[in-house]
Amino acid sequence: MKDMVGRFLLEWRTKVVLPRVEGRLLDIGCGLNELVARYGGNGTGVDVYQWGNVDFVVEDSSRLPFENESFDTVTIIAALNHIPNRQEVLAEAYRLLKPGGKIMITMIPPRISQVWHFLRRPWDADQGERGMKSGEVYGMRPTEVRQLLKAVGFEVVIEKSFMFEINRLTIAKK
Repeated sequence: MKDMVGRFLLEWRTKVVLPRVEGRLLDIGCGLNELVARYGGNGTGVDVYQWGNVDFVVEDSSRLPFENESFDTVTIIAALNHIPNRQEVLAEAYRLLKPGGKIMITMIPPRISQVWHFLRRPWDADQGERGMKSGEVYGMRPTEVRQLLKAVGFEVVIEKSFMFEINRLTIAKK
């Protein structure tokens, strides 16, 4: 995320999510691992790419090397659409959360995401280098996120738009 607009979006998403993080944090699809760094160290970031400050680079986020019920909060910030096996990863998040723990997901709608990825490609080297792989989609509708969460046992407790209705925060509890 070397571009200014991407940086701005990351800042905004972080400001929406960070105040809601409690206890031990797991950030799936952590990118530069800034959410964990800002949270203050009681957290772990995992990603399939080595962006720089990632705690664990994993091939598959549906099989993580942590004990059952070892996290209080799991976050997936603007990344669920980039995970081909979304339901399996959410099931893994459910396994890793303590009873009453929460998962927070931010997501952009598909049409806005398509336009955004197209427009930023010329100045964002990460987009050009990484591209969209098989199984990745340009954003997700709120109903899709809600259905995936419910399918693995989560109870959706908050759905809130932010960033001028361009982004959406979904919070669910175990």
